[in-house]
Amino acid sequence: MGKYFLAIDIGASSGRHILGSVENGKMVLEEVYRFWNGMDNVDGTLCWDVDRLFREIIEGMKKCKELGKIPVSVGIDTWGVDFVLLDKDDKIIGKTVGYRDHRTDGMDEEVYKIVSQDELYERTGIQKAIYNTIYQLMAVKLNAPEDMENAAAMLMIPDYFHYKLSGKKVQEYSEATTAQLVNPATKDWDYELIEKLGFNKEMFQKILMPGTKIGNLTQEVQELVGYDCNVILPPTHDTASAVMAVPTNEEDTCYISSGTWSLMGVERADADCSKASEIANFTNEGGYNGRITYLANIMGLWMIQSVRNQLAPDMSYGDLCEQAAKETISTVVDCQDSSFLSPDDMVVAVKDYCKASGQQVPETLPELASVIYNSLAKCYAEKLKEIEKLTGKKYDKINIIGGGSNAKYLNELTAKYTGVEVHAGPGEATAIGNILAQMIEEGVFANLVEARRCVADSFEIQIYK
Repeated sequence: MGKYFLAIDIGASSGRHILGSVENGKMVLEEVYRFWNGMDNVDGTLCWDVDRLFREIIEGMKKCKELGKIPVSVGIDTWGVDFVLLDKDDKIIGKTVGYRDHRTDGMDEEVYKIVSQDELYERTGIQKAIYNTIYQLMAVKLNAPEDMENAAAMLMIPDYFHYKLSGKKVQEYSEATTAQLVNPATKDWDYELIEKLGFNKEMFQKILMPGTKIGNLTQEVQELVGYDCNVILPPTHDTASAVMAVPTNEEDTCYISSGTWSLMGVERADADCSKASEIANFTNEGGYNGRITYLANIMGLWMIQSVRNQLAPDMSYGDLCEQAAKETISTVVDCQDSSFLSPDDMVVAVKDYCKASGQQVPETLPELASVIYNSLAKCYAEKLKEIEKLTGKKYDKINIIGGGSNAKYLNELTAKYTGVEVHAGPGEATAIGNILAQMIEEGVFANLVEARRCVADSFEIQIYK
């Protein structure tokens, strides 16, 4: 019987438990449990129900026992920036507020009264996003100062779940960087910055690298799930896990982690905290082996998902791609425009943009899809030029990973607009990266080079020229 490794991959709208193993030299995945996720409106505040999520984590782990596939280890990845505060008795203080809540409105200006936006980028290399942890903590400091004063520990969401599994309070590097409070050179908290901002320095936990084994399941969890296993930190920020699964060891590889958002970038040994990088709006987030996932956030398939859900929710994305490919409309929009971030009606937002820019207005769903797909591919091409300018390198290939790697028409357009080969796949990149980190720690693979070679051999990669 082979060894199994359990990735628990929790996104903003759903979570799933995926077992990974190696059979005949190839990686095999099996989804064993799936559950819903979302923010709840609690007295006007958008919150995560972390108690319910942990119950779902336990239920999925029980499924492994029922299947007779006990994992050697388990690791959890989630979205970034959100956190819990724990008191001295390890009880959660206040609400576990989600990143879409408006408590951070105006908190950027409060931060900039203490440290300028330019200095903040120079110190952390993280692009400004109003939901970043730094602004959430400023909201706590100003609006609920007693919560921060009483906090014995701050744990990012995946770190909290790892604590609940193992009893160990640590913070994993890739997730910690999304807080905009980590020094990219030392790869540790910027305690000078934390003190300047007036945050409780004592609540920040030790940062550990992905791939670190932090312990075993607690006795309580063992009794709930019916077995024991190791708890190993993957890159707990889902983007960093996805990047681990890029199926190549070639240097100077450009990737797009494609889903609701498209995260386009390269891996680097060191951060680029220059003014040019700040102006281009690139971010230096943490990755495996302490490397930097240097990337730009692009709107991604959010626009396609929105128009499809509005007009034809039962249509498959494959069919939508095929219909869009037959259209001849030449209109493109700036898919980075703020009007597309969270409109009440995405169809109206796209049409209004086209009218305002004097272009042909798409009327049908296939026309709308064609406009969006072409606009995304054009944006990818523009970002590729920026990456090449910032890194001083040329890239002759783009690896598209994640669910968006299945969008055939978009892949074709990306190859057309960028003028480089597009290698699409694997689709389950985040779970694969999570599992790879565990497998390397347990000795299944000697290193990431060997692990990525297995990914390339195990999953179908489509090439577009």
